[in-house]
Amino acid sequence: MALTSESPRPATALRRFDTLFIGGEWVAPRSGRRIRSIDPATEEVWAEVAEADAADVDDAVAAARAALHGPWSRLTPSQRGELMLRLAALMRRDAAALAEIESRDNGKPLRDTKSEIARAADWITFFAGAADKINGAQIPFRPDALAYTRREPVGVVAAILPWNSPISLCSWKLGPALAAGNTLVLKPAEQTPASLLALAALVAEAGFPAGVVNVVPGFGEIAGAALVAHKGVAKVSFTGDHRTAQKIMQAGAATLKRCTFECGGKSPYIVFADADIEKALTVALHSAFRSTGQSCSAGSRIFVERPLARAFAERMAERAQRIRTGDPLDPKTHIGPQTSAEQLAKTERYIALGREAGGHVLSGGRRPPHQPRGYFIEPTVFVDVENTSRLAQEEVFGPVAAVMPFDDEDHAVALANDTDYGLVGGLWTSDVSRAHRVAHRIEAGLVSVNTFRPVHWMLPYGGYKMSGIGRENGLEVLHEYTQTKTVVVELATGAPADPFAD
Repeated sequence: MALTSESPRPATALRRFDTLFIGGEWVAPRSGRRIRSIDPATEEVWAEVAEADAADVDDAVAAARAALHGPWSRLTPSQRGELMLRLAALMRRDAAALAEIESRDNGKPLRDTKSEIARAADWITFFAGAADKINGAQIPFRPDALAYTRREPVGVVAAILPWNSPISLCSWKLGPALAAGNTLVLKPAEQTPASLLALAALVAEAGFPAGVVNVVPGFGEIAGAALVAHKGVAKVSFTGDHRTAQKIMQAGAATLKRCTFECGGKSPYIVFADADIEKALTVALHSAFRSTGQSCSAGSRIFVERPLARAFAERMAERAQRIRTGDPLDPKTHIGPQTSAEQLAKTERYIALGREAGGHVLSGGRRPPHQPRGYFIEPTVFVDVENTSRLAQEEVFGPVAAVMPFDDEDHAVALANDTDYGLVGGLWTSDVSRAHRVAHRIEAGLVSVNTFRPVHWMLPYGGYKMSGIGRENGLEVLHEYTQTKTVVVELATGAPADPFAD
């Protein structure tokens, strides 16, 4: 039985975030509607947040365009970087308050949200340093002309964010977009609408010109659709389900919008018999169950060389039972609830599908007995699962892992690549040659050896196949937020040859 952290939660007043952040001002939504944010640990409304509609989106895009061609464009790159450093400092100052909002909004434990806010500030800091290092190039294509390139901002960026790590993943988009001189309209997920408005207050305090950053919480089919179709938006950066990304591409086709997508995964985690099994087991638990499995890069397909597979699964199941589920605001909690009733129902459905397909649950698979309310589910370890099953092929986005055997290196690679996704992959081995061979063969944007998912602001991150388009992070991402202009200046002083003279 999974351990449960229990601490009395004091009653708190309903929080109200009554305004949108548009053009540097706090403005009431045109419709007057509110989004009710549910605390997933209690199933109670903890906050009401202003809901944007298409008219509010129009206002936000207009404000972003005015800033793009106004005061923001007149700042030097170093000045942009200085404003970003101020924002990062304010995020560190208010990390505890921001973390509590996120934990109330999405159910992630404070121990995780505090760490994520700190790292989000580090992301902004890194890209602040990159702002004055975005260079073009001189091209010597002939001696009597000067040719050079400029890397200019793409324009207004619509950043559409997921509910699992709102501020953290916002920083992945906000940092490079601002460094490159773009302006933004941010739309948080309707399940977690509050924390980006708290971040907007820090943007204002940092002194960014009005309209550089705008925040419009709202529903995807209303505010999100308006953003994606808006002719004033040049680029959409989206993190979420691939089916939504497909709709964004279709809606943005009319104006040929640039798009970058990170669309989840079904990440393989390969353990060879010569690996350090204790380390591999510890990291497997974290990779599968961190954030209650609500991670695009969760290592949920665990392939173990056949002689060790059953023992590995049994030990993983035993250790999974020690994970403490409970109140996200309790510092002893390891993992909290799923973010929504809808997500919990989805996870329970996949557990049922796994059983129906012949899989067996070694641990978990039910609501923790000591959590009568909240969207909780125990960390779940499956065996006897076929890689072709829906449980193994489709993204659950819950704390569910399947341990499956493989016979040799070719078999492991074939199983790992037999999926529509390709975001992250990992392998454990003490054979250096094998490490490189297998890493080169895995179809994923990030492959790690003897670790898993080392996400960092310096490392490009993105997917193959249905896991997305484009890259986030690293200096490489700056190409996603700039467009290249070629300038040619004629240096010759003589009269040009007249091609029509004869």
